[in-house]
Amino acid sequence: MSLALREAMMGFRRAPLLSVLSVTTIAFSLFAFGLFSLVALNLRNTLQAVEARVEIRAFIIDSTDVEAIADAMQAIGSYPEVARVEYVSPEQALVRARNELGEFSDVFEASFLPGSIDLRLREGFRDPASVKKVAEKMRVFDFIDDVRFGEEWVQKLYSIRNVATAAGVVLGLAFAAVAIIVIGATIRMAVMARSREIAIMRLVGATDSFIRRPFLIEGFVKGVFGGALALALTWFASSLITRYFIKTDFFDLRLALLGLAAGALIGVAGSAVSVGRQLRLVR
Repeated sequence: MSLALREAMMGFRRAPLLSVLSVTTIAFSLFAFGLFSLVALNLRNTLQAVEARVEIRAFIIDSTDVEAIADAMQAIGSYPEVARVEYVSPEQALVRARNELGEFSDVFEASFLPGSIDLRLREGFRDPASVKKVAEKMRVFDFIDDVRFGEEWVQKLYSIRNVATAAGVVLGLAFAAVAIIVIGATIRMAVMARSREIAIMRLVGATDSFIRRPFLIEGFVKGVFGGALALALTWFASSLITRYFIKTDFFDLRLALLGLAAGALIGVAGSAVSVGRQLRLVR
């Protein structure tokens, strides 16, 4: 293993320009994919933040007994879809309406707005079918006058999320495929430049695994360097966007390590395929 590692480092010294080209190609290919992933991440976070605001509001008939409301809230709170349930009195509804619609505050009167039971849903239960199901459950209580949840808005939000998810998967796979093709071609150039070295090693009796090992290590190192550089470029781009345009979320540690692992995997895979082809040529 130490011999293979030494041979891999010698490969960098023998062809420094090709090594730099390989690392740079990996970096910029993953950088393009990283930018797309950053957009997809922020779009997903934005949609999740909007989805978290999905709310069902059940308006209560005036003069309803307080104990009946409390019992209903306890039952509603036990629904698996419900994350939070809250009672809003007519007075609280009046304050909220005046705060949200300050220019029309004089229109609202204390007797004008009914009390309500407001609830938020858990993540994974904010699709139109789940929201409508919970709304129908609330309609069975006798003191509920009306239940509203913005059905059309929820449907549009869910459609946007589905379209964004499908587009993200398709474009992500396309970016990944292009990156792999470009990186593979670059690594193959580096391997072909050392074709004579491979042929000599084969002539002196070296096994295929012995010949492959230094190239795989070299590909791994190039991939890690390329992934790290791509991650740094993506972070720099994210910082510029946050500073001059809008605030963006960057990858967490898990996704950052996944990017490095992707670079290393592409480097190793590209080297393995390229060396395998070269070995078949010199049999």
